[in-house]
Amino acid sequence: MSEESNKNGDSIAQATTLLAGRHVTLYSRNGWEFVSRNTHRPAVGIVAITDDERIVLVEQYRPPVGRRVVELPAGLAGDIAGHEGETLLLAAQRELLEETGYAASRWTELGVGYSSPGLTDESIVLFLAEGLQRVEAGGGDGTESITIHEPSLANVAEWLATHGVAVDLKLWAGLFAAQEVRRARVG
Repeated sequence: MSEESNKNGDSIAQATTLLAGRHVTLYSRNGWEFVSRNTHRPAVGIVAITDDERIVLVEQYRPPVGRRVVELPAGLAGDIAGHEGETLLLAAQRELLEETGYAASRWTELGVGYSSPGLTDESIVLFLAEGLQRVEAGGGDGTESITIHEPSLANVAEWLATHGVAVDLKLWAGLFAAQEVRRARVG
């Protein structure tokens, strides 16, 4: 997504700024209010699967919903000063390492979609990370308090149902996309 327009060519310049914050800006276009990240770059999400078929998930408190949420490791691209032009793959590699302590030897782009198209123009590119090796402790940067979970991929739905926290829907989308890519490899 370019800095000035989304995939449909609608220009942010054609929208009216209602409120500009440090990380997001609230716009109005034709009476519709929406939020845009100030980086105007896609976010990345990572479906990280260990060699013994476990999925690496993160859990953290999310102030907008007021509770802990289980999610895919994820983050923003181009949000670090001096690295605004980093590639999406480099952002995914950085976020996986930062949040989980894992590095991956194999990366596959799974697809791109919008996180909540009625609310924001934010897009997210999902990646599959395999060939994992733990090289750091993980847990996030100094502003994050992340708990790492590694449930069995075969039983992740049951684990999520009994864990007692909210679930980010991108986790389900990522699981589906990863399973389809992995199934196609053997089929």
